[in-house]
Amino acid sequence: MEAFFIESIKEYGYIILFFWSILEGESGLVMAGLLSHTGDMNLFLAIFIAGLGGFAGDQLYFYIGRFNKSYVHRKLKQQKRKLALAHLLLKKHGWPIIFLQRYLYGLRTIIPIAIGLTGYSAKKYALINLIAAWCWSSVIILPVWYFGNEILSVITYGREHWYFALPLVAILIGIVYYYINSIDTKTLKNKAHQN
Repeated sequence: MEAFFIESIKEYGYIILFFWSILEGESGLVMAGLLSHTGDMNLFLAIFIAGLGGFAGDQLYFYIGRFNKSYVHRKLKQQKRKLALAHLLLKKHGWPIIFLQRYLYGLRTIIPIAIGLTGYSAKKYALINLIAAWCWSSVIILPVWYFGNEILSVITYGREHWYFALPLVAILIGIVYYYINSIDTKTLKNKAHQN
């Protein structure tokens, strides 16, 4: 099964990378960086295609917000806090939030939808989003490509000693999740106190 998976990635890697970047991104970019390191993908083509996928996904979310306002408000009732936070971030920071939204966990899909709900220029959004998508793919793929030997060594060690790796990964995920939720809650509380 593992050999089939690796061969499929080698054969259809760029197509998989494009669609993976539309849907989620980071783990696909890490895989592209590793495949570029091993020579199974072209580094610059991987960055280009991943950026286009990230761009396409965010454009899709933007236009969902732009042309389906009532649907968005109906379907995202549980996400009202995040939509409000996205509007506050856009109002406070302007266009740089389009650039940074890829790195804001839990807001990556909400911010393009929230921007689509506003009267923000679609052309300006598209241009900033395209540049941001290529920067995002470069920021992730290039370090993985550069440190490929070290990353592959850690992966090999983790496979051989999974009983150490699994609890460590679970703890790291828990710490990141706690940190991100505390930042989100703190930001909303600060905004509530200012108003």
